[in-house]
Amino acid sequence: MAVPPVAPQGIHHLAIQCHDLITMVRFYNTVLRLPVVRRWPRDPDLGTGDRAVWMGLGTSVIALESVDEAATPDDWQSQTPGLHLVALQIFPWGRQLWREQLALHEVTILYESQWTLYIRDPEGNRVGLSHFPDEEAQTQRSRW
Repeated sequence: MAVPPVAPQGIHHLAIQCHDLITMVRFYNTVLRLPVVRRWPRDPDLGTGDRAVWMGLGTSVIALESVDEAATPDDWQSQTPGLHLVALQIFPWGRQLWREQLALHEVTILYESQWTLYIRDPEGNRVGLSHFPDEEAQTQRSRW
């Protein structure tokens, strides 16, 4: 049986489970400038507000999902927030602008490689802003 390849876009969505959905949405929207593309309301029997919010990322989304405090480790949704790293692609010429954006929102750059700025979101998940494999962060803004 031939299995069809994964679509060229590669990733449909990344899901990050979080305890404080409102703060996480604010961070990804305000600091990282990802638009809210869809809200998934909570089941009315379980309370009000959103159970998940999708943040636009090109043809993909980052799904911020509220962790149900009553869930057990056997549930499909564990109580462990996050994943190892979400690396968002930036242009090399925009690296300094991203430094300024992070400073404006008092977000600490934890580490810098020649390609990536590493930060943490409000729940401690590692986020990279990367222009790998471009060797140098150019200051030219002509494409912006």
